[in-house]
Amino acid sequence: MTSRVAVVTGSNKGIGLAIVKELCRQFQGVVYITARDVGRGRNAVESLASEGLTAMFQQLDINDGKSITTAAAYFKEKYGGVDVLVNNAAIAFKVADTTPFPVQAEETLKTNFFATRDMLRQFLPLIKAGGRVVNVSSFVGVRTLNQCSPALQERFRSEDITEEELVGLMQRFVDEAKRGEHKQGGWPETAYGVSKMGLTTLSMILARRLSKERPSDAILLNACCPGWVRTDMAGPKAPKSPEEGAVTPVYLALLPPGATEPHGKFVSDKEVQTW
Repeated sequence: MTSRVAVVTGSNKGIGLAIVKELCRQFQGVVYITARDVGRGRNAVESLASEGLTAMFQQLDINDGKSITTAAAYFKEKYGGVDVLVNNAAIAFKVADTTPFPVQAEETLKTNFFATRDMLRQFLPLIKAGGRVVNVSSFVGVRTLNQCSPALQERFRSEDITEEELVGLMQRFVDEAKRGEHKQGGWPETAYGVSKMGLTTLSMILARRLSKERPSDAILLNACCPGWVRTDMAGPKAPKSPEEGAVTPVYLALLPPGATEPHGKFVSDKEVQTW
């Protein structure tokens, strides 16, 4: 019997590491820290060991297609697939950052949307029956959606939006931002918000696809908001600790066998939110 396995991207620090910690305590199987930097990943494994928790490490840079392919092949060969996948890796420019908006738009969507989509394209086929997939999104995505033009809101909320259409919309935002025309295009001034709006919508599309193509596998896929958490990304003034931020992602990762809901939803504080 091959061990059950849980994989958390971008998990050498912050919310990702807090998710790994809690999975080490609760998940019946092997838990993997993944990170771009091998040294930082191994240090994180050692820090958990000092707390009596056992995690493994696999190098994984979601912005590097070859790195995703290598990791996917590793988990397929060693475990026959993956039982829990938490897509946590993400970036955010600070509010005071002076990087030009077109650059912020391209860089933010490259990681938070396009690279996470690359992860899902390679790892979804590896998710075993009864598996759980959690995409760490943000309430900023909902707020951003409400600030978009009515036409964009209608598409992002529609049940028939396809992955191809969504990818086209995300690319359109980047292209319009580069030309300084994103506001005329119906987008608000937040690259992070648009990236998370895209990720939540992608989660809903992929959940519908899983229900259609693998109905008997009972895989549950959701997007969630960990809340505003004290991390390097969100800063020291945020109200939640990383441990508090990990609560909802871990809840979704450990939905019990036989559960049918939530699936294809956006979840915050363990409650399904209106999209």
